[in-house]
Amino acid sequence: MTAHRFRSARRIPAALVALLVIGAAGLLLYDLAAVRADRPAMAWRRELAHRLEVHTPADLGVQVAGGVLALAGAVLLLLALTPGVRRILMMRGPDRDGEPEAAPPLRAGIGRKDAAQVLRDRAMEVPGVRSARVRMGRSRVRVRATSHFRELDEVRADLDAVIAVGIEELGLVHPPRPRLRVRRRAD
Repeated sequence: MTAHRFRSARRIPAALVALLVIGAAGLLLYDLAAVRADRPAMAWRRELAHRLEVHTPADLGVQVAGGVLALAGAVLLLLALTPGVRRILMMRGPDRDGEPEAAPPLRAGIGRKDAAQVLRDRAMEVPGVRSARVRMGRSRVRVRATSHFRELDEVRADLDAVIAVGIEELGLVHPPRPRLRVRRRAD
């Protein structure tokens, strides 16, 4: 079974768009039913029909309104198609041998900042590392360390081993590749 990324809920924007569409459709249907019942159309619809007769697509106001509506539609489409919460890294679930098949799958994740903090703490445990900065991406971990009393090659080798073990212990579904930079602090 593959682990899928967490999805953002987006309940509030979806509810607002749904309420807006339901309200507009209800108002339009009410007005259409009123016209079919030999009553006059609502004033807003008569005004809209008059404006559509007068203004052409070449008018600047019509083009601006069309651009705004197209932009709003593109934003809504982008929100619908974008993947889940990108700041959470998926973790491997435990082996569930012996459990019934009907048991729901266990999903776990860790925030990028939290994973970076764990790896930074690990890097600071390496002898000779004076300071460390860790930036966690989805596919790469960037570690910048400053050494102050050991040879840089020794610090880099120890740091590489510690970071590799730290990434493995995080238990990520897609472990990122480490990228290390170790330098001596210029005093």
